[in-house]
Amino acid sequence: MPNRFKALILSVSLAVVLFMVAGGLVVRASDNNDGAYRQLGVYSEVLTRIRSEYVEEPNIPKVTDGALHGLLESLDANSSYLNPDQYKEFKDHKREGKADIGAAISKRFGYAAIIAVVPGGPADKAGIEGSDIIESVENRSTRDMSLAEIRDKLSGTPGSNVSLSIVRARRAEPQKMTLTREVAAYPPVSDKMLEDEIGYIKADVLNKGKAQEIANRAKALQRQGAKKLILDLRDCADGDEAEGMAVANLFLNHGTIAYLQGQKYPRQTFNADPSRAVTNLPLVIMVNRGTAGPAEIVAGAIMENGRGDLVGDKTFGVGSVQKLIEIPDGSALILSIAKYYTPSGKAIQDTAITPNVLVADADQDTVLPDDDSGTPSTDQERKLEKQHEDDQLHKAIDVLKTRQAKS
Repeated sequence: MPNRFKALILSVSLAVVLFMVAGGLVVRASDNNDGAYRQLGVYSEVLTRIRSEYVEEPNIPKVTDGALHGLLESLDANSSYLNPDQYKEFKDHKREGKADIGAAISKRFGYAAIIAVVPGGPADKAGIEGSDIIESVENRSTRDMSLAEIRDKLSGTPGSNVSLSIVRARRAEPQKMTLTREVAAYPPVSDKMLEDEIGYIKADVLNKGKAQEIANRAKALQRQGAKKLILDLRDCADGDEAEGMAVANLFLNHGTIAYLQGQKYPRQTFNADPSRAVTNLPLVIMVNRGTAGPAEIVAGAIMENGRGDLVGDKTFGVGSVQKLIEIPDGSALILSIAKYYTPSGKAIQDTAITPNVLVADADQDTVLPDDDSGTPSTDQERKLEKQHEDDQLHKAIDVLKTRQAKS
């Protein structure tokens, strides 16, 4: 059998396996099937045309590899296909250090997108901001990489370097920079008293232990005389969903916080435990485009239970559970199998969270470094230090002034 024909058969076989895994193929001889057979026929026809009529002899395995990548990414940003070499590297890399660039990453417009950066982390020190696009990692375009690969490439041993090319709106050319990976050092939850007996709590991440920190801050503010609270979850994009549930429960003594469900994933509902609520003071949650994941669970639960107001901009939209599925040829799928839903049934990953009091994010006008060092210039430092009018915070205070304490 000619090698090219073997490659064609292998390619079609891989497509069949993928359709079966993703649930796209219903194995029944019926005129009323879901269209999977027809789509597979289209794929086979396209592959045949490429092989016979493309301008030069095509690399069929490469074509198929690209098709599988595209098929998985068409489902959602978190679903990925890893060919045998990529999957081997993925497994080997997991055994290395846990250092990274200190940023939450997703995919937008086909490229890696920064959701938010960790204050004081490598990305923050380099002047990278939420909404920036990572065009390439180590001179490889992120458009050609799955999200799993991108995250894998950005992590590594502490002290090791990674080169990036960053694109920002209003900037003509991508900026190259080199970042030194660090083990994440998440800042603690902070608090302060504002005008009109309003307590303010800021959380940059919701990893394990942050719910207890927020509870302690809320209690301390009440002892200081706070009669109303603001929980600032702007640019809070990292953490653990269970911690998001726990944070929401601090302010809810009844009701549904969220639920998790998938096609073959039984619904799992998370309800508030009255014994874990720590305050019934009037509440405002602040969010923006850098709010994602666990913080979105908190925001959706508070707003939809009528416990408080949501002030700020629409959130990013992250909320699903992935499963790793190994394929016999040595490749693997990372497939989203369930999504987190707000109490009213909105999939956070699909619709994000829209505040009931909308205040747009301020335009980001900081600039990226002009050299490859990743170190901000003196002018940039002055710009980063410049204090902008925080319209969102002012609005949150105004909203709270109209609220009365609940019994």
